[in-house]
Amino acid sequence: MILIIRETATPEQIEQMTEQFGSNFIKLAVDVNREILAGGGELHADCEQALLEDNSQQVDIWGADWHPATKTVTFESIINLRPRQQNFSMEVQDRVLRNRIEKIARRLLEVA
Repeated sequence: MILIIRETATPEQIEQMTEQFGSNFIKLAVDVNREILAGGGELHADCEQALLEDNSQQVDIWGADWHPATKTVTFESIINLRPRQQNFSMEVQDRVLRNRIEKIARRLLEVA
């Protein structure tokens, strides 16, 4: 189930988003401009599409994964391949951008 998270996620929302892959991880698309995310899809592109339908701009959306057990963020996704934005890898290469993505993911998903 894909959910758009605008405020700190509830434990129930985290559980819903982990249904796709068990409790191992949640695929995310993070809008670094609006500071929201979509999570829970089979593909990062599914989450990206949910944000696009919610009026996010594609240039602001980056793929990541949230690992609930370890509370860590990883930054690898096919949607991150963006030569026009100087990202030539599936991994987000810019440290400042990675920090923004992680800060947003932690604020919205790091449920106590």
